[in-house]
Amino acid sequence: MPRPTAAQLAYGSCTVIFSTLAMLLLSQTSSGAGIAVIAVAALLLGLLVAMTVPMPKRPPAPAQRPVADVAPPMQATPARKPVREPVRESTAS
Repeated sequence: MPRPTAAQLAYGSCTVIFSTLAMLLLSQTSSGAGIAVIAVAALLLGLLVAMTVPMPKRPPAPAQRPVADVAPPMQATPARKPVREPVRESTAS
């Protein structure tokens, strides 16, 4: 299971906090059982919101080529040395 993103954590946490406050204010309950039911409902709602936030798209994996199609690595050619010929002296003197 992938880790939740920052957006999922933020949306889920805000949903839990605001829905808990809204339900407590609207129901005006003061019993422990009522508060527990509201807290559990807010947690479930926050989990639902966090899981429905779209996950970022992963880039597609590069296509795997068969081994036969892969060219061998090119080898560096050695540097060519300049050719120096000996100086010939003329015999026409």
